[in-house]
Amino acid sequence: MGSRITEFTDLRSDTVTLPTNEMLEAIKNAELGDDVFREDPTVNTLEELAATTFGKDAALLVTSGTQANLVSLMSNTKRGDMVLLEAESHIYWYEVGAVSAIAGLLPWPLGSTLGAFDPEKIQTALRPKNIHFPDTTLICIENTHNRHGGTVITPRKIEAISEIAKTNDLKLYMDGARIFNAAVALKTDVKRLSKHVDNLMFCLSKGLSCPVGSIVVGETEFIEKARKTRKTLGGGMRQAGVIAAPGIIALEKMINRLEEDHQNARALAEGLAKTTGVEVDLEKVQTNIVYFNVHKLGITSEEFVSKLKENGVLALTRDKNTVRMVTHYGIEKVHIDKVLDAIEDIVKKI
Repeated sequence: MGSRITEFTDLRSDTVTLPTNEMLEAIKNAELGDDVFREDPTVNTLEELAATTFGKDAALLVTSGTQANLVSLMSNTKRGDMVLLEAESHIYWYEVGAVSAIAGLLPWPLGSTLGAFDPEKIQTALRPKNIHFPDTTLICIENTHNRHGGTVITPRKIEAISEIAKTNDLKLYMDGARIFNAAVALKTDVKRLSKHVDNLMFCLSKGLSCPVGSIVVGETEFIEKARKTRKTLGGGMRQAGVIAAPGIIALEKMINRLEEDHQNARALAEGLAKTTGVEVDLEKVQTNIVYFNVHKLGITSEEFVSKLKENGVLALTRDKNTVRMVTHYGIEKVHIDKVLDAIEDIVKKI
């Protein structure tokens, strides 16, 4: 199993993966029940495994990363609160404004270095208690950081941010959609990355190759609130074991192989760095995401992506000049060589 569109080398996202054959068998054979009644044994097993994996009390299966973030924001705050988040964060850019439209929160974006907040900048951004100001109740971090190129926030940095949060009586939440990529890149246990956050989410449907699903993890009281919030948003599921079954396999068998994705991303980035007219910041290539700039070629990223498609390669644009490629399960070194050959051919013809 690999990319959904087999005639293309699909580097648009690690969401295009298909489940492994073992996952498909697990779906077919999953023991099922009604999850709203908490009677689906496969869901219960997955949630217990997720909580144990992160060293937290409990976990909750939801349908998507966006739903996970929204459920968590709503469960950590009250309407009218202010939330500090990174200016390039997924919550701020790609979740349809739900932080305001549905959660009723005021997002306060802060700049950062490679996606990691400077703790002093957080302290400076905090407003004093005042009748004119909303209450600031939550800090959100993203690890790995999508728009910064899949960059990693280290345990030490997370702990420093946590100290600021505790000092100011704030909660610290982590959008950990690709948190296992961070753990693999740092060669550390994921518990070290979750130790100093109050709660977090992670995606099953990205690098872990599940067809659908994300999980929210935290203390028992928070997860109970999140469960009710999920129901409010229409996220209560019935025989959800068909979603949970591949998730169990993902946590047991699909994490260590992420290193292969990182190696392929590095090979891709290093090849791009040698290509005339293409610019890539190798410092930012820390996991499975590669951004590169094509402005020196005299064409836009949209035009470049169109030419890539003509050559059998799928990618996304980030802005007018920047192209994004993401390595994942189903992409091997031979595909990276093919992509680099296609890019070299495109550059020669421009």
